[in-house]
Amino acid sequence: MVFLDKLTKEQRSKNMQAVKNKDSKIELILRNALWEKGIRYRKNYTKLIGKPDIVLTKYRIAIFVDSEFWHGYDWENKKHEIKSNKEFWINKIENNIKRDIYVIDQLKSDGWIILRFWGKEITDNLEQCIKDIESAIRSRYKK
Repeated sequence: MVFLDKLTKEQRSKNMQAVKNKDSKIELILRNALWEKGIRYRKNYTKLIGKPDIVLTKYRIAIFVDSEFWHGYDWENKKHEIKSNKEFWINKIENNIKRDIYVIDQLKSDGWIILRFWGKEITDNLEQCIKDIESAIRSRYKK
């Protein structure tokens, strides 16, 4: 199927290159809050499947910071709002969702605690996100 794009190939390429896959605003907010709490981490940890955004290696905790669009927040409702290039974007986001599930399953089976935060969660309720991370750290002490 051919998709008609209102942008030239060069314009589309430039737009897609501008999409951050690391060091996004929401990641920086969460990382800065962790640093202020004295919680040290690795970022974009390539030694694990899925390259988690933040990893607390000492506690075997992997944290993913997900933007609502790319990872399909409220997907069953939101996918109907896509106006252009619908088939492409639905397929793209649904594949991202499947990959996310696969990565979570793999890491959990290897004994990792997985935490996923939506961008909106971080911007609207950062303190709760930090509490969730601290709770996961405490749960490792009990073992």
